[in-house]
Amino acid sequence: KYTWLPLVAQLGKLLIKCSAIFLISFSSQICAIAHVTAKTMPHEDAECRKGSAPNIRDPATRELSVVVPSYNEEDRLPLMMDEALDYLEKRQKRDPSFTYEVIVVNDGSKDQTAKVAKEYCKKYGSDKVRVISLEKNRGKGGAVRTGVFSSRGKKILMADADGATKFADIEKVEEGLKNLQPWPKEMAISCGSRAHLEKDSIAKRSYFRTLLMYGFHFLVWFLCVKEIRDTQCGFKLLTREAALQTFSNLHIERWAFDVELLYIAQRLKIPIAEVAVNWTEIEGSKLVPFWSWLQMGRDLLFIRLRYMTGAWKLEAKKCN
Repeated sequence: KYTWLPLVAQLGKLLIKCSAIFLISFSSQICAIAHVTAKTMPHEDAECRKGSAPNIRDPATRELSVVVPSYNEEDRLPLMMDEALDYLEKRQKRDPSFTYEVIVVNDGSKDQTAKVAKEYCKKYGSDKVRVISLEKNRGKGGAVRTGVFSSRGKKILMADADGATKFADIEKVEEGLKNLQPWPKEMAISCGSRAHLEKDSIAKRSYFRTLLMYGFHFLVWFLCVKEIRDTQCGFKLLTREAALQTFSNLHIERWAFDVELLYIAQRLKIPIAEVAVNWTEIEGSKLVPFWSWLQMGRDLLFIRLRYMTGAWKLEAKKCN
């Protein structure tokens, strides 16, 4: 009566085997593509070579360096710079031993970003405000990396040009860094976080953007970073040694660079704190929801595969 059952069972087994073979073949191809297309270990930028500019490998001569990546930010940059420099100047008056520098990295902007930034050099002096201009747009990660390599601070703060995070919240991430002491090999990272604002932000987002956000968070957790809820907040404070070791190994130059940075830190066993900061969404974001997140998803997969296959390897860097 049921003579067809053995045939169905055989077909089922055949389908399972074919699916397994397909998945293995597809996974192998993806791994091969990730390995073959991997960039080689990046070299230090020309601006940061010994003798031509300050260098991350040299001993620190400032308490704090603030690196501000900027691409077409002529409209938003002044508000951020005014707030940051007002805070830094007041802090220096309260504590004359506190020294700082702000490094604006003009990432191949097509507007007047460089001109706007150089006005602050004139106002505060080139020892406190410096501008590094890249001929071609390299992406946020590439711009931050350039600024970090040219930093003079014992601590290095990444801060977005839009001023979405209140600059005074540097005291919160400093406290987070302090709570991680003693720092192994003088390395520690404190990340500003917007995770506590997630419920409010979801209420203002479309279902599609909310779905993209959860999908991205899952990929970050599944592939790369499990301990940090908000990897993308652009307000991160690093000790000088942590900055040297992480950024010297960094490959990603666009939106997903934060994830690789923290992935490297975890692999190097650098302690990481996550600290809630005040954050306000500022109009003019360069992030295109669907395409930028698609690119980031690809980068997340390749980060994991390239380190897993040995295409990218971590190298310990030495100071001068």
